[in-house]
Amino acid sequence: MQYLIMKYLITAGVVVLVSEFAKRSDKLGGLIAALPMVTVLTLIWLYVEQQPASKIANHAYYTFWYVLPTLPMFLLFPYLLPKFGFVFTLISCVILTIVVFLLFALVVKKFGIDLL
Repeated sequence: MQYLIMKYLITAGVVVLVSEFAKRSDKLGGLIAALPMVTVLTLIWLYVEQQPASKIANHAYYTFWYVLPTLPMFLLFPYLLPKFGFVFTLISCVILTIVVFLLFALVVKKFGIDLL
């Protein structure tokens, strides 16, 4: 139980750290948020929990493919935010990401990459 609490605290601490940096500097906050900290933490937790190397490698592999369809959201969000407000912008970006992901999954499936 202590291990699980420590795991949650460290992971939550990373998210809080990013948001605190973002409050002070848009550029620094964006840079830190763009680092794959959640993925690195996940890889560390999988390793510490003695998961097989194949599971850890697969996580890194699929993370790469899942990140690509999320990128258009980061271009659309700053464009929509001043025009429509936060809630509409966030919902629109989530819907866009889902649509782009589904289309992306169909395209890469033709190359033998199964994301669904």
